[in-house]
Amino acid sequence: MKIFYRSITISLLVLGFLAASLTANAQIPPPQNPEEALAEAYTGKSYSPYAGRDFPTFPLWGDTHLHTGNSFDAGAFGATLRPEDALQFARGDEVISSTGIPVKLSRPLDWLVVADHSDNMGFFPDLKAGKQEILADPKGRDWYDRIQAGEGVGVAYEMIGLFANGNFPESLTYWPNEPAYKSVWERTIHAAEEYNDPGHFTAFIGYEWTSLVTGNNMHRVVIYRDDADKGSQMVPYTTYPPYGSPNPRDLWTWLGSYEEKTGGDVLAIAHNGNLANGIMFPLREQYDGKRLDKEYVTERAKWEPLYEATQIKGDGEAHPFLSPDDEFADYETWDIGNLDTVPTIKTDDMLAGEYAREALKSGLAIEAKLGTNPYKFGMIGSTDSHTGLATAGEDNFFGKHTGAEPKPERMMHPFLKNEKGTIMGWGMVASGLAAVYAKDNTRKSIFDAMERKETYATTGSRMMV
Repeated sequence: MKIFYRSITISLLVLGFLAASLTANAQIPPPQNPEEALAEAYTGKSYSPYAGRDFPTFPLWGDTHLHTGNSFDAGAFGATLRPEDALQFARGDEVISSTGIPVKLSRPLDWLVVADHSDNMGFFPDLKAGKQEILADPKGRDWYDRIQAGEGVGVAYEMIGLFANGNFPESLTYWPNEPAYKSVWERTIHAAEEYNDPGHFTAFIGYEWTSLVTGNNMHRVVIYRDDADKGSQMVPYTTYPPYGSPNPRDLWTWLGSYEEKTGGDVLAIAHNGNLANGIMFPLREQYDGKRLDKEYVTERAKWEPLYEATQIKGDGEAHPFLSPDDEFADYETWDIGNLDTVPTIKTDDMLAGEYAREALKSGLAIEAKLGTNPYKFGMIGSTDSHTGLATAGEDNFFGKHTGAEPKPERMMHPFLKNEKGTIMGWGMVASGLAAVYAKDNTRKSIFDAMERKETYATTGSRMMV
């Protein structure tokens, strides 16, 4: 009975509360204009916090630096994939690798730059096919015969060594003004146009300018914001005179000439300062001994908003000698020399001119003297793969070149070998990717985000930052 009486008491209290509430509400007259009442309640532009938002909220993932068989060194190592294959793979299609292995990304990329070397672009496919003009040259015939005998890797090492030291045979050089070169460049542009799918997948026009001064690396990837109507108006800049130069200042002049002639937009991204023997980020003098001046720092700041801080040939952000208190500064360190030598010539005094973190500090010192910081860059990662396959994941890594594609002995396969020493396959790094905060998946939007430096680098993981 106590429970029964208690239930009645609670019910009466609830009814009384409701009656009081209704009486109180009856005394409040309804608003004459509901829209005015709503406007008074919400004084902002919109109740929705997402209305009017006009900035990217997630990154688009890509690779600014991929080579196909059109690069003479990639072809010499056995790459047979072309830009079309590389773009199909990057957008998520399954393709067959140069060694006959089916391969597919676990998750497609959002964009890709096929960046074949501008020097001798398209030479090796013609050599392998036995083009008569090449076979008429004794060295061309020698290389062809050795390739047919299964000695292509040896040919690759020889070709790379000759190029690194400026001794590639002039009679075999593919010059940009020649039809053979132009046709390869036109096909590269056509592939980018064919696979560019705004809103879904972006294919950029691009190439790599491959400056080597006695093996010291000063490479830059050149990326176009433009479509074929502008990109096809000028052939790429090379490193061999009279159609090129190994001096970055001359490359910047070419970039300016391109923009002036076409009304287009281009930028350059340097990489592998760790193989530059101190000349990638000069503090006082350029590689040729000339002092840094206002023109140098202004032009570099203008044309090079980004730096490729990680890739297959090692980490380029930090070094344990420069950051002794940072246990993460010894990640995938390649401090073995340059692209033509082995450990004996690398010295500690070179390191400050090789790594991005130190360059950020050097840039502040230069700005205090010359008024501009040439190293105020954003960072990205990319693969620099020479297989036509942008694979940065450890569980899906197809190596630097086709000799390092998956097989039992690939870790002991030499990546680089000459009379001065050998770099083994196990030293290659499964890295990296470029994250870009762009509003739309289009050439213009991604390129503009690069120029704004709204980017970051990873070694292959697609983490949000």
